[in-house]
Amino acid sequence: MARIAGIDLPRNKRIEVALTYIYGIGQSSAKKILSQAGVDPGTRSDRLTEEEVNRIRQTLDVGFKVEGDLRREVSMNIKRLMDLGCYRGLRHRRGLPVNGQRTRTNARTRKGPRRSVMGKRKK
Repeated sequence: MARIAGIDLPRNKRIEVALTYIYGIGQSSAKKILSQAGVDPGTRSDRLTEEEVNRIRQTLDVGFKVEGDLRREVSMNIKRLMDLGCYRGLRHRRGLPVNGQRTRTNARTRKGPRRSVMGKRKK
């Protein structure tokens, strides 16, 4: 089992797909990494040689920000917005949608489950 960037890659998946299990790597980034490292994208993750794994690690170290560093950067960006007190920071602080979505209906992912209001019944 290959371990890259502190993540155990899943067995028996194409390395192109297995790399997307690392935070910060999507399909297009995985293709770039494999082409730079000179690894065939169709290779299964459990059939990688140690040399290929090392080349992938080196490529990741040089040109990509992944896992802990990326998570830290994203959280620091959100914290900076909240400290500034700008509109986006206030929306993050209140747990509401940030990018202008409607909140009268929907927005349940950000707002959480509905809380019923007692006494709101028509007579």
